[in-house]
Amino acid sequence: APRYALAHKYPAEEQATEGLGIDVQVGRTGILTPVARLKPVFVGGVTVTNATLHNEDELRRKDVWKGDQVVVRRAGDVIPEVVRVQQPGPRKPADRFEMPLACPVCHSPVVRMPGEAATRCTGGLYCKAQRKQTLLHYAARRAMDIEGLGEKLVEQLVDKELVRNPADLYALDAATLAGLERMGETSAENVLFSIRKSLRTTLARFVFGLGIPGVGEE
Repeated sequence: APRYALAHKYPAEEQATEGLGIDVQVGRTGILTPVARLKPVFVGGVTVTNATLHNEDELRRKDVWKGDQVVVRRAGDVIPEVVRVQQPGPRKPADRFEMPLACPVCHSPVVRMPGEAATRCTGGLYCKAQRKQTLLHYAARRAMDIEGLGEKLVEQLVDKELVRNPADLYALDAATLAGLERMGETSAENVLFSIRKSLRTTLARFVFGLGIPGVGEE
């Protein structure tokens, strides 16, 4: 960008709505993210029903409880987030969010390392939530670029225990894939072709696809 030029960005649109509850999502690296479940509200061109609260420290700083009236925006016009509490709700003791001591998906213990804001599930690939996100990352366009290996297919492969890690993808056959929902013989063959094609890739793409913490695309 030229140094003499300045981009002007309009402030993100904000709307108020009711917080119906606070759940936890488990990401690829095991990080537990508190997510506010919202009364549907139209913000920035889309209807929003969930909004991230980032981490436990951020949630405490904003002091969000179940039943509060909250202000929501789409950060960077993409990810919905809770900006602040507009009006506190009844705030009964049960309405206060507490980070779980065990992963809500695999029930492994959760830990928070000193100096880190993130709370993590210790289950690794045993945790189905982490396994699904790991496979989606591995198959992503900028990693191994496995076309057809989308969210619905990955969910079935993990839920049916057909794939326990990325290496298991290469042991799949057409009959197994064709037996899954929304998959016919042609779709199965296309996915298999894309999986086999990914065997010939660059070292950089493969290492990035492994999703090692701290090892990004660059």
